[in-house]
Amino acid sequence: MPSKLKRVAVDPLSENNPITIQVLGICSALAVTVKMDTAVVMSICLTAVLALSNLTISLLRRAIPTRIRMIVEVSIIATLVILADQLLRAFAYDISRQLTVFVGLIITNCIVMGRAEAFALQNPPLPSLVDGLANGLGYSGVLLAVATMREVLGSGTWFGWRVLPEAYPGNGLMLLAPGAFLALGLIIWAQRTLSGHVEND
Repeated sequence: MPSKLKRVAVDPLSENNPITIQVLGICSALAVTVKMDTAVVMSICLTAVLALSNLTISLLRRAIPTRIRMIVEVSIIATLVILADQLLRAFAYDISRQLTVFVGLIITNCIVMGRAEAFALQNPPLPSLVDGLANGLGYSGVLLAVATMREVLGSGTWFGWRVLPEAYPGNGLMLLAPGAFLALGLIIWAQRTLSGHVEND
């Protein structure tokens, strides 16, 4: 794998993670992480939309007029999100109901729009596809880590299976929004400490 393509594939997983470094897309990281199953489905949906929208926009980049590029990008992303939502309703209706509006809100997710603008419009299809997959996986890793902390500490279960003793009373804070902020904050702190990331003034 060429070094440039390798960097595109690896950077979003750690050094330039969309959540822990760029602090993008945290709304869904807080909203759908009470249980692992909803976090997994959300991760799959966003990764698929991000990769396919990047690929499509890259393939069309020379034909998209500059003045209406954002309208075209939103249209492509919206089409993919609607497709993902319909597939969920058809094959995983219960989880679709639990996710409520959050799959639809992928349309406005700044990670998806940001990668379309910053990368897919300027690069060939293969690097754009890899960039979409890598950013989706970087997002998914953080989402699943937050969901693990919240479900295990909040309910004593993981994917619905009990992993802590029956006597464990559960930590209600972890099932509420402040618990999500706490879990995400700890993950951001740990990742930035390990990577040596320093904010520029």
